[in-house]
Amino acid sequence: MRIPTSAAALAVGGSLALAGLIAPAAAHAADPGQECRSLGVANLYGEFIEGDDHHVPDAEGAVAVGGNAYFAGDNPKEPKSFSVGQELTPEQVAALPGGNALVVAGNLNGHNTQVMKGNGVYAGKLSGVLEAHQGKITQGPSPIDFKAEFAKLRAASTALAAVPQTAGATVRAEGAELTFTGGDAKYNGFTVDAAKLQGAKDVFLKVPAGSVTVVTVTGGSYDMAAAGTTGFHLWDEAKASFVLDDKNQSAAGGAVRAKLLWNFPTATKVVKNSQAAWAGTVLAPNAAFDLGSGGPVNGSVIAASLTGKGGAETHHYPFAGCLPGVVVPTPSTTPTVPPVVPSGTPSASTTPGTPGTSATPGTSASPTATPSAPVSGKPSAGASASLSATASAGVPAASASPSAQANAGGDLAHTGSGPVVPLAIGGAVVLAAGGAIVVATRRRAARKA
Repeated sequence: MRIPTSAAALAVGGSLALAGLIAPAAAHAADPGQECRSLGVANLYGEFIEGDDHHVPDAEGAVAVGGNAYFAGDNPKEPKSFSVGQELTPEQVAALPGGNALVVAGNLNGHNTQVMKGNGVYAGKLSGVLEAHQGKITQGPSPIDFKAEFAKLRAASTALAAVPQTAGATVRAEGAELTFTGGDAKYNGFTVDAAKLQGAKDVFLKVPAGSVTVVTVTGGSYDMAAAGTTGFHLWDEAKASFVLDDKNQSAAGGAVRAKLLWNFPTATKVVKNSQAAWAGTVLAPNAAFDLGSGGPVNGSVIAASLTGKGGAETHHYPFAGCLPGVVVPTPSTTPTVPPVVPSGTPSASTTPGTPGTSATPGTSASPTATPSAPVSGKPSAGASASLSATASAGVPAASASPSAQANAGGDLAHTGSGPVVPLAIGGAVVLAAGGAIVVATRRRAARKA
C-alpha cells in the first residue's frame, strides 16, 4: 500500500524525534554510573497494592497497601500470623519512605502481624496485634500517595507495552512448553498473548545473564491455573541448561530472575497457579491479583488488589533492572507534605485511603506517539504518557541505599548524568518534529508545481 507523502513524513519525523529522546536511556540502561529508569517507590516493596491486600502467611519483603489489609486468615476459628520484611537489608529499610516496611493507608486486621525489620504505619483502625521487632509502630497518614504512584505506574506499564519486541527475540510454543529466547546482552523485550502464555504448562526463558527482560502480556485476564502452569525455567549459561526457579535455586545465582519483569498493561485479573513458583516481578497496575493457596512469587507484586490463602507468599527478590524509556517517581523517605508540582502531573497527598473501600483500577495513560522499530536488537522508545499522568525519573531498586533520597510527590531524581525527559514532553517533540517535516514537504511540492 502506498503511503501518502504527508503521512510518511510525519511517521519518519516522529520516529527520529522519539528515538533521539529515548536512545540515551536505552543505551545506558545497563551501564553503571548512567541514568537508570526503574519503577520508583514500588520497587522498594515486595507487595505494592493500590487497594486491599488480603492474604497469609508471610511477605519476605516490605508491604505497602493503599486500602485495607487483612492478614488474619480466612478461618476466624484458626487465625493466622503474618510477618513482614524478614529478608530486608539495613540499606533497604533505610531507603523505605519513613523506614516503613509496612504501610497501610486504611484499616489493618491481623491476628498477629509482625514487622520483622523496619517501622510500620497504619492510618485507619487496628484489629489484633501489630508489633515491630526492630522499629516502631505508629498510627498516622500514609507516607505514600498511592493514587499518584499508580497513575504513574499505569503510564509506565503502557509505555513498556509500546516498546516493540527486541529484534531477533522469539516466542515459540511447542506442545505444553513455551520458550522465550533473546540474545541481546542488555535488553530483551517480548510480547505474548495471555491465552498463549496460560496454555503452557512449563515456561522457559533463555536470555544472557545480566540483561533486562520485559515480557508484556496482552489481554484482559491471565489465569496460570488454566493449563496448570507449574514451572518457570531460566537459562543458566555456566551450566548450559535450564534451571527450575525456586527459593533455593535460580539461574546464574538469581541474576536472571532479578531483572525479569512481567508486564500486564490491560489485565484486570491475574491468577497464579498454587503449585507454581513464579519467577520475576509482576507489574499489573489494573489487576486484581490472586496468589492462590501455595507457591510463591519470587519477586514483587504490583497490582490494584491482592488476595491469597494457605501458604501463598511473596519472596524478597526486588526488580533490579533499568527500563527503556520509562520514568517514574523516586521513593519518598519522609511522610512530609509534598511541594507544589507542575500543572498536569498527579498531585501528591498524605491523605490515607478511605477505610473499608477497595480501590478501583484506573485507566492507563494512552500513548501519544508510536515508537520506532528497534535497531540492532536494542529497545526503541516507549510511547509517551499523556499529560495527565506525566512520569518522572526513578532510581535502581536493588539494595537501595539511604543516599537515594527525594522529596515526596512530583520532585524528580535520577542516577548518573543523563538528562531527565518526561515522556509527555517526548510526545510533544515527536509531534512537532513530524509536523515540521510535513510542512517542509508540502512547501517543496508547492514550488515544483
